[in-house]
Amino acid sequence: MFSFPPSAGPLDKVFQYIDLHQDEFVQTLKEWVAIESDSVQPVPRFRQELFRMMAVAADKLQRLGAEVDSVDLGSQQLPGGQSLPLPPIILAHLGNDPKKPTVCFYGHLDVQSARQDDGWLTDPYTLTEVDGKLYGRGATDNKGPVLAWINAVSTFRALEQDLPVNIKFILEGMEEAGSVALEELIRKEKDRFFSGVDYIVISDNLWLSRRKPALTYGTRGNSYFMVEVKCRDQDFHSGTFGGILNEPMSDLIALLGSLVDSSGHILIPGIYDQVAPITEEEKTMYEAIDLDLEQYRNSNQVEKFLFDTKEEILMHLWRYPSLSIHGIEGAFDEPGIKTVIPGRVAGKFSIRLVPHMNVSVVEGQVTTQHLEDVFSQRNSSNKMTVSMVVGIQPWITNINDTQYLAAKKAIRTGYFHGPVYLFGTEPDMIQDGSSIPIAKIFQDIIQKSVMMLPLGAVDDGEHSQNEKINRLNYIEGSKLFAAFFLEIANLHS
Repeated sequence: MFSFPPSAGPLDKVFQYIDLHQDEFVQTLKEWVAIESDSVQPVPRFRQELFRMMAVAADKLQRLGAEVDSVDLGSQQLPGGQSLPLPPIILAHLGNDPKKPTVCFYGHLDVQSARQDDGWLTDPYTLTEVDGKLYGRGATDNKGPVLAWINAVSTFRALEQDLPVNIKFILEGMEEAGSVALEELIRKEKDRFFSGVDYIVISDNLWLSRRKPALTYGTRGNSYFMVEVKCRDQDFHSGTFGGILNEPMSDLIALLGSLVDSSGHILIPGIYDQVAPITEEEKTMYEAIDLDLEQYRNSNQVEKFLFDTKEEILMHLWRYPSLSIHGIEGAFDEPGIKTVIPGRVAGKFSIRLVPHMNVSVVEGQVTTQHLEDVFSQRNSSNKMTVSMVVGIQPWITNINDTQYLAAKKAIRTGYFHGPVYLFGTEPDMIQDGSSIPIAKIFQDIIQKSVMMLPLGAVDDGEHSQNEKINRLNYIEGSKLFAAFFLEIANLHS
């Protein structure tokens, strides 16, 4: 299918096998996508599908010779009093040679909800190939990358070649629903399953580009707030009460309007004090990143961004905090006219955190140092309540760590190749503006190197309609993981 770079030497047979068997690998992905492992909708049918998905994956690993433990997590209590069983978490390991490094791969096999009438061009649970793109729910998030790891391992097995590393897998089925019970299990297994683990790899995000591979070394955290303003539980008629009340909606609009200005600058006092300064090394890395601003703007159907240069946009996505207002509960939002004064309203907003911001400090700055002060100045008779309902710390790691060096070497020597791909060069070193808590959880509990090694292109549409993974990314990604095994073994020793 493709020509190999001369430096591929020890992996020639591995690459050839993957090319020759790529249709089989695509067929397996098709079978996995067909399982409607939706963890977002808490209904028995989808829970049965989740259990089936985890059983299929466990069987796949067992056939490779891995020792597999499907950990029973019990049941999940839902708000309405209903109870549903939680799908097991798979812990598997292959090889225990003390002379080899042990690489642990994390992935998830559940998906976001999908229906064809939501705007899909094809059945979301039937993997459909169009122009080299494999469309289907979970294709890139995260079944494709999980299978690419398994493809790499299975290729060594099929060729009866010695795996350069010991492999461990931790696969869950509730990531899209908040990774229920995962952190507790990781703490419990710290000195058992995770003992001896040298490196942890996550492949659950995307490149910044359509054509250039990337390595991710940081993600923003998230503090999500609810601010409620209440006069009474019932609404008011504006003709009867308008003009004689402090209206909760007016108070709330003033509070929300005090948070951020039209340039995106956060107005909360002290919020930027903890932000780590940007170094000259970082600035150089931003300059090297492959990002066509016009294409990025057009593909996202945005007329104009707040900033004009690639470097400014990337820094404001990754290295500076941002504040977004998400909605208002209790307000009339349906078509038509309703002359009502809401008796209680609640605004929702979040702040994306960056190093070295701390969730607890930000909570105090938002509530005590800002919103309470703004509200007191209004002399309102209403009651205000502020709560932080989500608090996720940012994650950052060392880009000069051994496994980042190994992954860079695997990428730049050409394991991703083809007419539309950049190869033989350094990968983009990127951060992610969203929050991926599992990286920070692993880093804090296991205290070993954590790396994000994405396979998906920026236009893969994770969580969206017409999610896809390019065949090239899926097959070449399987090769990349095989190459990474060899490179990490060499550098580790």
